Amino acid sequence: KFRAPTDLIWLSDLVLIDVRSQGEVAGGRIPGAIHIPIHALDAALRMNPDDFKANYGLVKPPLNVPQLVFYCQAGGRSRMAATTAIRNGYINVRDYAGAYSEWSRKERK
Repeated sequence: KFRAPTDLIWLSDLVLIDVRSQGEVAGGRIPGAIHIPIHALDAALRMNPDDFKANYGLVKPPLNVPQLVFYCQAGGRSRMAATTAIRNGYINVRDYAGAYSEWSRKERK
């Protein structure tokens, strides 16, 4: 069963994508996450690797990346993001259903 991304963050093959708005991200984020707002995700996943790197500063995850995990504020957008990734050919896609709200609550304890 999938747990919080921070349980897996030590995995070098984990790609964690935050699909929240810029304003939400300004309030905090899960360490190691790439920020790609939900409205830009489909276009980002269709970019060639050079354009992806130019836009996001990182190598574009390959379609067979071992762990591609999406999160948002409460869970709705991350489900849409996972569906978008699968539609674009990604295989090992997960949705962190607990979302940033769960992670931030647990981090405060």
